[in-house]
Amino acid sequence: MVIPLADWETLCASVQGFGKKRNQDWSVAEGTGSAADPLVLTVADGHGSPSYPRSDVGARFAADRFVVRGREFAACLGADRPGGRLRRLHDYARYELPERLVRDWQNEVWGHWRRQPGPEGADAPREDVLRLYGSTLVGAVLVPGLFVAWQLGDGELTVVDEDGRVRLPLAPERAELGDETASLCLPEAWRLVRVHWEPLPDPERGPRLLALSTDGLSKSFASDAGFTAFTEGLYERLAGRGLPGIAEDVPRWLAEASRHSGDDTTLALAHRAERGDGPGPAWASAPEAARPWGPEPEPEPGAESPAEPDGTTNDDEETERR
Repeated sequence: MVIPLADWETLCASVQGFGKKRNQDWSVAEGTGSAADPLVLTVADGHGSPSYPRSDVGARFAADRFVVRGREFAACLGADRPGGRLRRLHDYARYELPERLVRDWQNEVWGHWRRQPGPEGADAPREDVLRLYGSTLVGAVLVPGLFVAWQLGDGELTVVDEDGRVRLPLAPERAELGDETASLCLPEAWRLVRVHWEPLPDPERGPRLLALSTDGLSKSFASDAGFTAFTEGLYERLAGRGLPGIAEDVPRWLAEASRHSGDDTTLALAHRAERGDGPGPAWASAPEAARPWGPEPEPEPGAESPAEPDGTTNDDEETERR
């Protein structure tokens, strides 16, 4: 669903992974980016293997709870932000909000289990129950003067700046091992949350595109360069067509990515359209590319190409890192 906004336009799209029984991703993109109506984006990725049979529910709870906490955080900013208060909110964003968010999710999960217990019974050990709903989470909040984002586990936050530069501000210093990932189901998951804090003193020089995606998208490329090229191509098409001009194409692009990764693939994005400089009707006749990112860059010697789906079910792509 596309929502046209004064400054920002938003879109969420998701496709189910090849051979999967259900889509275990969840996403939300809403708001205009104003002080009264902050821009809030989030994607959550349920782990998906038989060890996490309720992770689709866990992903929905994760996204829903982030929206509540994200809007609550934005409301604390207000129009006037004295330096001392902003420093206090920085500490809140880095330490307190992740803990509250994780506890919100774990309490939501426990309440759901008590209402709808599995064969283990309503009084099953709490830690065992939380694991059944395991999910990752990426979320972002943008208001005038400030952009903040949080991440637990895999997935990507990709930003395109006003000069067209692509960056991943929450990328981990070290790639996670194999398919292991941090998870909301861990007892002290808040200690593993990464936080990006970015003041925006000049709104005109702020980000032009925010894109949050589950790892089904990035895993479809043979290299980091391929994923960056995808974002560059996406931004170019947004600049030329506007979001209405690519809204029907995005699910097809995600389906192509999912065909390579075999995983559920979800994208939540916000594009800041230039005031008075929209694409107009030109997008309607613009040629459609089969893939928004163009040809895959030549792989480095010895690098493996993404495998084609072999018809098997990819049901255990993620496990939580303990």
